[in-house]
Amino acid sequence: MKKNVFTLAAVIAALFVSLNCLAQDGKVNNFRIKRGTNVSHWLSQSEQRGEARRLHIQEDDFERLHDLGFDFVRIPIDEVQFWDEKGNKLPEAWQLLKNALDWSRKHNLRAIVDLHIIRSHYFNAVNENGSSANTLFTSEKAQQDLINLWYQLSDFLKDRSCDWVAYEFMNEPVADEHEQWNQLVAKVHKALRKVEPQRTLVIGSNRWQGHETMKFLKVPEGDKNIILSFHYYNPMILTHYGAWWTPLGLYKGKVSYPGVLVSKEDYDKAPEAIKADLKQYTEQVWNIDKIREQFRDAIEAAKKYGLQLFCGEWGVYEPVDRELAYNWTRDMLTVFDEFNIAWTTWCYDADFGFWDQQRHTFKDRPLVELLMSGKKLGE
Repeated sequence: MKKNVFTLAAVIAALFVSLNCLAQDGKVNNFRIKRGTNVSHWLSQSEQRGEARRLHIQEDDFERLHDLGFDFVRIPIDEVQFWDEKGNKLPEAWQLLKNALDWSRKHNLRAIVDLHIIRSHYFNAVNENGSSANTLFTSEKAQQDLINLWYQLSDFLKDRSCDWVAYEFMNEPVADEHEQWNQLVAKVHKALRKVEPQRTLVIGSNRWQGHETMKFLKVPEGDKNIILSFHYYNPMILTHYGAWWTPLGLYKGKVSYPGVLVSKEDYDKAPEAIKADLKQYTEQVWNIDKIREQFRDAIEAAKKYGLQLFCGEWGVYEPVDRELAYNWTRDMLTVFDEFNIAWTTWCYDADFGFWDQQRHTFKDRPLVELLMSGKKLGE
């Protein structure tokens, strides 16, 4: 009887080791991803709190995403939702994150926890308030604060399987110099590897995780549990047509795709304030070959380091002409497939999304069918 007790204890211990990320140093994780979406504007970029936030995303959302054919989600979170200004935890957000990861696992969706905005760094601050609004790259304290946030997140998440949960330790860095970001990557990577040697980490390049800056990114050597990430919204005149938060949103003329996007006639009628940014779209041909060309640096970086490549954000603003949106989306998906690039659309249910939470129905059913490779969705 005693032998059986010891045998059972050994089995339980072995099972715990197999599930515990901390005990698998040196193993390459089975964090395999292909197509997903961002569960955005919930624990990030949202003023919702209390019941409205609790009801915004529920288990049926994760079940729906799995049933549609998605295999993972990216979950953006913001410092202000998880910690107050004194660094105290705000319990409800932590519970909602736990729920989200429990629901993800239950419905066979892998998950990337993305620290989207922190108090010392906001990806759009340089456009709104100038570079001085971000202190992260000039303050040792701010950098240590970022590491401390991740120590607390790690303590909360570390028992989650490395095959099912990954960390993106910062979204869209905007440093004046690429080397500032490279140094911070090395610092945060070293700190996280001390507490979680095995966890898959998602790392992007400087300047909004742009494809064009991937060649400047220095990736920690010898760590195969890293996924390289870039974001892509080009051409902005198409994907952000009419968007109030970008100057190009002032353009009200016609846009074409594929081909030359803006005619000379429409350019001449455009507001003078945006003509400098608009001119490129009257000269360049945009099509699938252009997308392939712009992806090249990201693809080469992934080959150089032998790592998976991931496009963490891409999508089209809801008011954009749907035929144009579908043409661009189709080309994006083709290139993703050609180069084995995983992706998460921006996003699930906000202003680039396909699901209407208020009406509990699709607001863009053809888009979802296209994302699922033309699959016709059942009612």
